[in-house]
Amino acid sequence: MSEHITVLKEEAVNALNIKENGIYVDATLGCGGHSSLILSKLKGGHLYSFDQDDYAISRAKEILDQAASNYTIIKSNFVNLKQKLNELGVEHIDGILYDLGVSSFQFDMEERGFSYRLDGPLDMRMNQNQELSAKTIVNEWPTSKLIEIFYRYGEEKFAKQIAFQIDKVRKEHEISTTFELVDIIKSALPQKVLKQKGHPAKQVFQALRVAVNDELTVFEKSLLDALDMLNPDGRAVVITFQSLEDRICKSIFKEKSTLDIPNGLPIVIKEEAPFELISRKPILPSEEELNHNNRSHSAKMRVLRKR
Repeated sequence: MSEHITVLKEEAVNALNIKENGIYVDATLGCGGHSSLILSKLKGGHLYSFDQDDYAISRAKEILDQAASNYTIIKSNFVNLKQKLNELGVEHIDGILYDLGVSSFQFDMEERGFSYRLDGPLDMRMNQNQELSAKTIVNEWPTSKLIEIFYRYGEEKFAKQIAFQIDKVRKEHEISTTFELVDIIKSALPQKVLKQKGHPAKQVFQALRVAVNDELTVFEKSLLDALDMLNPDGRAVVITFQSLEDRICKSIFKEKSTLDIPNGLPIVIKEEAPFELISRKPILPSEEELNHNNRSHSAKMRVLRKR
């Protein structure tokens, strides 16, 4: 299993502008890379870290226990962030960090079904207790729905051809493994596409993962809730790895940092927007990080501060 290297680790934690007695949230604990660095900067403060993956939590806890004790791991999807924090008596926070996407160790576990490079069951569930899996979607959802998610969540140009091919095969037998699905995708694509750089199944696997975990809806709700909880001068830091999540983040950050002033008003508005962008353009990994961590190539980081 390959080592998971935290992307934009120093940059993200520095962007939080941590107050040593503040309350912070790591919405995506993963292997604990960001959480451990946040803890190293806290003295009287507290860190709340969210994850719904038992394996990730057990790995991260070993790392965090060596760093400090002023942290709480919450086993839950971050869509429940506000509710879970409120239950613990936390109504306001000084910063939150999202590192979206799948951890390297999850990709490397064939039984999780996230990778098109490993043969395993069609699963893709972040929360192993939920019922909906990639296998259910591939075998039971209508062809029209498959076309929709492949195009919308995977931005797959050949969504229709792939969905029709899946429907043809599933009428003959159940599709149950990642490699079966990869072969079906390849059989639906033109030869010129198969010869292009990049894996031909990448977009479809992304689309299925997003659909299985309802990732876009979950992220949007969680981020809006988190911004409502920020104290003045608090910051939200978001690292995305695909354009759909980045668009959601960019749109919300723009809306929150812009005043809606009607055109043609004869007076000067002195009021400021409730939030401000720390950087108008996304922060990207350095050349050094790109050379050492292949996963960082698609990463973008955006930062918003509450005034």
